[in-house]
Amino acid sequence: MTNTGDVGDTRLAYTETGTGAPVVWLHGSGPGATGMSNFGGNLAAFGDHRNIVVDLPGWGASPRPETAEPLIFHAAEQVCRTMTSLGIERAHLVGNSYGGGVAMRIATRYPERVDRLVLMAPGGVLPADAPPWPVGLERLFGYMAADEPSREAMAEFVRLMVYDETLATAELIDERYESSLRVHPELPIPPNFGDLTPDLSRIDAPTLLVWGREDQTVPLTWAPKLLAGIPNAELRVLPHCRHWVQYERAPEFNHLVREFLRGGAAAASEG
Repeated sequence: MTNTGDVGDTRLAYTETGTGAPVVWLHGSGPGATGMSNFGGNLAAFGDHRNIVVDLPGWGASPRPETAEPLIFHAAEQVCRTMTSLGIERAHLVGNSYGGGVAMRIATRYPERVDRLVLMAPGGVLPADAPPWPVGLERLFGYMAADEPSREAMAEFVRLMVYDETLATAELIDERYESSLRVHPELPIPPNFGDLTPDLSRIDAPTLLVWGREDQTVPLTWAPKLLAGIPNAELRVLPHCRHWVQYERAPEFNHLVREFLRGGAAAASEG
């Protein structure tokens, strides 16, 4: 069930499940993305946590307020306000892509509110030679720029997100396409997400970076900058996997993250 909470001049939508130590889940910026479309399949493995699955401003059921701030910076403030309204002083943050950038921004601005960070191919930290953009970002920006995006354009985008293209099901494509038509972002291309590079050293929280080896959206070659910049970071790379690690490799992802949130090393046994 989707709830909404007041965050200043707007409202932020979220889904809440489970009980226990809080985890805030932050989705990516792809067309049609919502909190539950990114993480709905993972939540059963985290029933012993209080899960807050957010629709970031302008995605899903959350309206986009007028703002000149970079998207990551603005969204981070809204998420913190939502946490406050829900009585959550401190939480684990799990962020995919754009949502990973939002999580990092919160960790740099409000370190007292962050327990542990899990970042799946996070945004907000670009290499010096970008653009040109990886093909996944090209497709994402192209979809955002289209006046009348097509289902086939969505299908091409979704297929780029997974290594095993059989996971790009018709149902998934339809869901993402219909969601994108309900809230089609009106953004400059490329959007002004904001640059977190200067602040990486301020992230005190233990941080798990998770990457798909074949990611074509935020490629693995971008990971060393984060690994070197975040003082207490470790990296796990999953082979035969692209950008949607939590979807394409859900059992391994769930196991890694549960171990990490419990305070253990991210090393996981297979099977």
